[in-house]
Formats: sequence, C-alpha cells, structure tokens
Amino acid sequence: MSAPTFPPGGTLLDTFKKSFVDVPVDANNDNAISTTEFLEAAESLTTMFDVLGSVAFSPVKSDMLGNVKKIRERQLAAPAESETLQALVINELKTKKHTATEGLLWLTRGLEFTCLALSQNIAQEAEELSTSFRNAYGSTLKPHHGILIKPVFSAAMSACPYRKDFYPKLGDDHANVAAELKTYLAALEKIVGILKAFQDRKEAKW
Repeated sequence: MSAPTFPPGGTLLDTFKKSFVDVPVDANNDNAISTTEFLEAAESLTTMFDVLGSVAFSPVKSDMLGNVKKIRERQLAAPAESETLQALVINELKTKKHTATEGLLWLTRGLEFTCLALSQNIAQEAEELSTSFRNAYGSTLKPHHGILIKPVFSAAMSACPYRKDFYPKLGDDHANVAAELKTYLAALEKIVGILKAFQDRKEAKW
C-alpha cells in the first residue's frame, strides 16, 4: 500500500476529492447534511490511514469504506429520498430496514475517532500518535466493540508511526499542514456533532 503524495508546496488535504469543509450543511433545514458530498469526504479521509502506513490500519479503513458503501447503496436505490443524510435515515426506517442507518452510525463513530485522535495530537505537540489514537479509541469506538474486534483496533493503535515521520508525509511546511488540518478537523467535528445529535433522536432509531 503506497502512501499518497501531496503537490509541491501543498498538503495531503489538497489531494482529497472532497473535504468536510466543503460538505453542504443546511442550517435552515435542521442542519441537513448533503449525502453525496459527505460520502466523498468520508472516502477521502480514509487515505489518511494509508499515510499511517501500517497494514494494521487496513481493518479500520475497510470498516469505514464498508459503511460508506451501505449508505451509498441506499442512496442509489432511493435517490429522491436520500439527498441528505437525515432524510436517507428517516426514509429507510420507514421501510422497516436499517442497513444504511446502522452504517451511518458506525461511520460517524469512526469519523469521531479519527477527528479526536488527530485534533488531540495537533494540540499536544509532545504526544505521539499512538497515545492520541488510543485515547480517542477508548472514548469513541471501544465501548461499542466486541471482544473479537478490540484487539484488531488495539494493534492499529500500537502501529502508529512517530509524529516526526507522519507529519512530513502530509506536507513540507508543518505550520501550513497544522493550519489546514485544524480547519479540516473543525469542519469534521461540526458534522459529527450534528450527526450524533440526530442519531440520539427517536426518529433516527430502529
């Protein structure tokens, strides 16, 4: 698995097909999140796991992409009812099915895990990635994982590269990388917050 490269003077985020910064959120319509752009942004984020390098992260990436696939399949099956994530969930649940709805729940947890880990690592400049990812895992995915999957994710945490090796793979200029990453993660954090609040509502449960 070859790590992605970044353009001269740019960052890895410049290579993303879609950034969470560019995902439309309709504040006038209950913070409705556009499905197509959200899924493209989630797919783009998984390339970050390639930069983390270890095959131990393959299950993490596969899990997130598998959940993207479930949501996209529902969107393709009922496009008019799936223009936003919230509409997709509500309309799928009306059919007495919850495949995409459950996929979105797990994808949201995976995105929160990644967002928390990277945000903590940028804020704590002396902290190694393995610590940041382990802490994030404990507060997001771990409480929902069974005894078989926990060791798989724990192995990934232990396999994180050193920060001195990781950040240069995101861009040549560390200050520029940190600034772009903070903006990106703030947008992702906002979307995760909207989704978690929605998923707590009765209409989003099955």
